[in-house]
Amino acid sequence: MKASTFKYLHAQSKDEAYAAFAEYGDEAVILAGGQSLMPMLNMRLAQPAVLVDINPISELSGIVLLNQQLHIGATTRHVDVANADLIAAELPLIGCAIKQVAHRGIRNRGTFGGSLAHADPAAEMPACAVALDATFVLQSRAEERRVKAVDFFLGVMTTDRRPDEILTTIELPAQTSNDAWAFHELSRRHGDFALVGVAATARRRSEGLEELRLVVFGCEERPRISKIAASTSLSQKDALELATAVAEDLDPMSDLEGDAKTKRIQARTLIQRALDDLFVEGANG
Repeated sequence: MKASTFKYLHAQSKDEAYAAFAEYGDEAVILAGGQSLMPMLNMRLAQPAVLVDINPISELSGIVLLNQQLHIGATTRHVDVANADLIAAELPLIGCAIKQVAHRGIRNRGTFGGSLAHADPAAEMPACAVALDATFVLQSRAEERRVKAVDFFLGVMTTDRRPDEILTTIELPAQTSNDAWAFHELSRRHGDFALVGVAATARRRSEGLEELRLVVFGCEERPRISKIAASTSLSQKDALELATAVAEDLDPMSDLEGDAKTKRIQARTLIQRALDDLFVEGANG
């Protein structure tokens, strides 16, 4: 199939994009990397009145470290995030997980912010953003909003972004010496969508793990941080019990890839592996 007719705006500034939003409302769709959007257009799953290409807006791309926070521009390509020394040094969870995003050709064109705004439940970057307690900066002509990643994802390809807003920047706390991270996913082939995945961060203490943020993705409508995992300090001997409890608390979607029972079993295994990694320095991912 071919896409339905639409207007194309090569926005040179945020003001040009805002003008399109004002004129067309939610009939205006942002084009960043386009690796998910273009297939949807061609299958006519999306039929916007105007496509607003924000790639020419240079201020929306780049990676900088400010006050122990990494600021990643929304149109920064996946390949640039994967190859950035700052990401390797300060956000190793992102550095590990982004290598699992689709295939090389898609990573060359796809964007960090585009993946987040698309909000596919099986995507890696939304889960990592929640695990890392990221903040999303959303700008409209009238105001700037800052939304926590945990509040941004509302459902399958549904987010808190308003039709007149651009996701401009993602702010992520840089890792400290006591921080631990882990990432695991199950897919049929490398680069395929995750059947189930786990992204986790924690602080290592002498008595165990604290501030555990354990996020399961790929089996529910959005990446969900486990309240059970965050409720207490964790010792290694309790990891299996916690993995079972977190998996039982899930509400997996049954689909062609597996039923809810199968996904819960898969999730429990990956959660256990992730928790084991958090306790062992150098074993992450």
